[in-house]
Amino acid sequence: MQYKDYYNTLGVERGASQDDIKKAYRRLARKYHPDVSKEADAEERFKEVGEAYEVLKDPEKRAAYDQLGNQWQTGEQFRPPPDWNTGYEYTGGFSGADAAAHSDFFESLFGVGGRARARGADTGFHAHGQDSHAKILIDLEDAYQGAARSLTLRHPQLDSTGHVAFHKRQLNVNIPKGVYAGQHIRLKGQGEAGAGSGQAGDLYLEIEFNPHSIYRVEGKDVYLELPVTPWEAALGEQVTVPTPEGRVNMKIPPGSTQGKQMRLKDKGIPAKVAGDFYVVLQIVVPPADTDKAREAYENLKQAADFNPRQHLEV
Repeated sequence: MQYKDYYNTLGVERGASQDDIKKAYRRLARKYHPDVSKEADAEERFKEVGEAYEVLKDPEKRAAYDQLGNQWQTGEQFRPPPDWNTGYEYTGGFSGADAAAHSDFFESLFGVGGRARARGADTGFHAHGQDSHAKILIDLEDAYQGAARSLTLRHPQLDSTGHVAFHKRQLNVNIPKGVYAGQHIRLKGQGEAGAGSGQAGDLYLEIEFNPHSIYRVEGKDVYLELPVTPWEAALGEQVTVPTPEGRVNMKIPPGSTQGKQMRLKDKGIPAKVAGDFYVVLQIVVPPADTDKAREAYENLKQAADFNPRQHLEV
């Protein structure tokens, strides 16, 4: 079913006060009342206006609608979460023309007839709060060691006049060792507040790494491009390699070529299934910018007698 923008139906902003909503409804109800309106679609418009007002006039229903409604845009398909009505029984209702004025979308939110009652309660509407989602940027080293971060969250809330106001809240978060990009950390009860006495939703933090000056990350694997000299690649050499856990010594085998990868098993992100650490050789050619350097290249040219384009037959 299509999402319905009740604010657009009444021609008011999302931050409109309850008085503004009431005035808009009265104006449109008079305009489209089937007994007085000459508009061709007056009856349908009158029902739509009534449905919108049924929700937005009630602060708790309005808050519940906002929690779900801001996940969709006009024209998209609306699919409430499977457990949206769990724990509720719906009573009362409308009959005759009134029943026809409420769409499937309305009933998906509030049940048949639009009045919800939590089991064990006599009155009032209660709904589980909406889950919130956010990204958190951490350094690669945080994934190796764990870290603590302080976040500032902005939550929309309805004030006593029905206006939406944003409230800031500080939240301290522990980043566990072994997290990787794309992973979600669930913080129970830290999402949007519920309607009525409904429980708050959860907050899901998606991990993302800050760009690093020397490492790149692919999944749980970490890569380092290591500059080496031509003679280190040709003759072999033991070199010192930096890793997020500290320096290690590594043997470059003789005859290594540009782009050769050497793996340090389980030295990537230390997740439950650890990633690997890869050293990618980048051969750096020294400049021939002195007489001594040029002489060395001439000697190498004579000694090596090497043609790298021989396979091209040129």
